Amino acid sequence: MTTRKQLECLDCSSSFNRRSFIKTVGGAALVGAAAPLMLGGRIVQGAPTAESAAETAAAQFFNSLSDDQRQRIVFPFDHELRQKISANWHITDLSIRDDFYSDDQRRMIDEILRGVTSEEGYEKLQQQMDYDAGGVGEFSVACFGSPDSGKFEWELTGRHLTLRVDGNSVDKAAFGGPIVYGHGEEDPASNLYHYQTQKVNEVFKALDATQADKALVKNAPKESAVQLQGGEGSFPGIAIGELSSDQQQLVEGTLKTLLAVYRQEDVDEVMEILKAAGGLDPVHLAFYQQGDIGNDQEWDIWRVEGPSFVWHFRGAPHVHAYINIGMKS
Repeated sequence: MTTRKQLECLDCSSSFNRRSFIKTVGGAALVGAAAPLMLGGRIVQGAPTAESAAETAAAQFFNSLSDDQRQRIVFPFDHELRQKISANWHITDLSIRDDFYSDDQRRMIDEILRGVTSEEGYEKLQQQMDYDAGGVGEFSVACFGSPDSGKFEWELTGRHLTLRVDGNSVDKAAFGGPIVYGHGEEDPASNLYHYQTQKVNEVFKALDATQADKALVKNAPKESAVQLQGGEGSFPGIAIGELSSDQQQLVEGTLKTLLAVYRQEDVDEVMEILKAAGGLDPVHLAFYQQGDIGNDQEWDIWRVEGPSFVWHFRGAPHVHAYINIGMKS
């Protein structure tokens, strides 16, 4: 059994400031539309709407807020805080467990989380929040805009989590904008998301020597550097379009595994955005020598990036993942 050396994570220091480590993500304006496409033998339906389950629960939560609550956690839709993400921050200083919220409002929050994830994803989310912070009560929420304005987003933040529900208020932005997930467990065998690294590394093992040399990069970029570059961007690693058909099928299966924790409507929107930006051919895979825990060549830091897609996964010393999928203007 390989002994993996534990590395310090400065972003998760116990002495962090709750408003520190805020990262700004550019290129938020999104344009364009795509026709439905086939995925796994069924027609992709498209993005979430205001009538989706999570959005309906988020609107109920908003409408339940008192005047005092609205003053504390409701912001204009275009407020700068909606554009910021981090692996360790709170968008407001009011925890869900606080008396500030009613039991009924906490029930609505649970409905929102169930609605925005798959069954598998909800269970992983609960485990992650329990492990990293002591439960969902230690996280915080905020609202941007209002449900009746047509521009509304509900957001949850805390340790290793930025999660959004927007009913497609931001056009052609999957998940309502950039999101973050993670898990503080440093033992790969116990980390909730290490299976994703194992799945992605199956692709690396399927590459020939020339492909692997191109895909393997020495140093990783900042984990929060997930700005969309569009078609003129420069991407590290190897393009999926350069792979053989069986290798491409392996990549497609890997992406399905990564997306399986989210609700189908968000997955559908990801597929639409990828199609509108040229499909998988221009998307690149990069594996980083940096952060190879235990020097076992199971690459713990990897990145999937193309014109409309960035998924940066940092598995050393534990998991931080930043995702930004959308159409750059």
